[in-house]
Amino acid sequence: MTACLHDLSAHALLAGYRARQFSPVDVAQSVLARIERWEPHIAATWLLRPEAVLAQARAAEARWRRGEPCGALDGVPVTLKDNIATAGDPVPLGTRAVPLLPAAADAPPAARVREAGAVILCKTTMPDYGMLSSGLSTFHRLSRNPWDLALTPGGSSAGAGAGAAAGYGPLHVGTDIGGSIRLPAAWCGIVGLKPSLGRVPIDPPYMGRAAGPMTRNVQDAALLMQVLAQPDARDGMSLPPQPIDWSLAWRQDKPLKGLRIGLLLEAGCGLPVEPAIRVAVEHAAQLLAGQGAIITPLAPFMTPELLAGLDHFWRMRSMLDIDALCPEARASVLPVIRDWAESARGMSGPDVFRAYAATHATRVATTQAMLGLDYLISPVSPNAPAPAEWPSPTNDPLRGLEHIGFTVPFNMGEQPAISVNCGTMDSPATPGAVLPIGLQIAGQRFDDLGVLQLAHAFEQLRGPQPAWPEPPTA
Repeated sequence: MTACLHDLSAHALLAGYRARQFSPVDVAQSVLARIERWEPHIAATWLLRPEAVLAQARAAEARWRRGEPCGALDGVPVTLKDNIATAGDPVPLGTRAVPLLPAAADAPPAARVREAGAVILCKTTMPDYGMLSSGLSTFHRLSRNPWDLALTPGGSSAGAGAGAAAGYGPLHVGTDIGGSIRLPAAWCGIVGLKPSLGRVPIDPPYMGRAAGPMTRNVQDAALLMQVLAQPDARDGMSLPPQPIDWSLAWRQDKPLKGLRIGLLLEAGCGLPVEPAIRVAVEHAAQLLAGQGAIITPLAPFMTPELLAGLDHFWRMRSMLDIDALCPEARASVLPVIRDWAESARGMSGPDVFRAYAATHATRVATTQAMLGLDYLISPVSPNAPAPAEWPSPTNDPLRGLEHIGFTVPFNMGEQPAISVNCGTMDSPATPGAVLPIGLQIAGQRFDDLGVLQLAHAFEQLRGPQPAWPEPPTA
């Protein structure tokens, strides 16, 4: 059994610890060996310190031997995205432009998993400033997709998506401001939840920005939410504490009969949906309808103008951030991001206001589209993952957001949304390679548990899944 400990879910690991079938040290050694085999190919980690991992695992092992686990994740491996601060470590944000100063304290997600006894394996990679849907970075090595090494794992939670698919332990924490959890989840075939804004406190907080779980199944995502969704005064947008029983995501079946589910097959902006993705999402809708859900086709509610407004607002924000750097640091920012941000240089005051106003207009449009619905399903992304070396699916700095038309509305609207695998497609890069396809399930604001329950129900309906990818033998 030791040889496959890296593939076990968090629930299975905890059960094994309780039964004394294996220990946290056994698991840490298995995961570290898995990382050693995969990492030269996918470059998903940063600050991987095996001795520190084993020290944490030995402490957890001792607690389990005494019958005194210290929290809900004691001894379970977890990774944290580069931009989630851990005390004493720098936070490079994926770029060489940021000075490597040690963080004064754990950010809220890091603090919560540490308190729960998790073994923090490492940080995971991200692109410069998290502004790309790829693993292209001036600080980290180029991250790649385990399903096809020629392709990107997505981003900006690039390393988390790749690591979860490759078996770097069961639990990973990413962040999402326009799709940065769900896009790599979809392209790597895992589960990725962007919670309602404020459900998981984060520091620094920002409009639309959320931290959330990236796992191989919904059950583990709900377990991680049990730990992450705790109050933290540092996030002024965090929600009041609620006594949510996250275990209901897997203990209590979601009744599907009569659920009102909207089916969105066109984003209304950006790239067209590839045929294989449309077929997979339509099949998912049929499975849910077969259980009594009421599926209602929806007209697109995003527009090219709304997406362009969000794009231009973020260009201006990035331009100001880059302008604040010293000349040497400015020159070290990834050129595609510099070019994208610099394009905002000629914007007028009214231009900036109109771009900012698109954030609220998107929120209104999303909320209106959800009226009368319990949930909404759609593709996560309209396209297959791009070549690993590309910054985005268009490979054009001025068209870098054309794949987020399905995901970004729920950041602006603050609704929870999850990616769960719903099928496969042929790789556009490598003959014979198969790629996952992500189904997005969005719910009403604050119904994070309901979204998890519906995703878990879909997991039971979708049938057998392809085996997880294995590292190259050569």
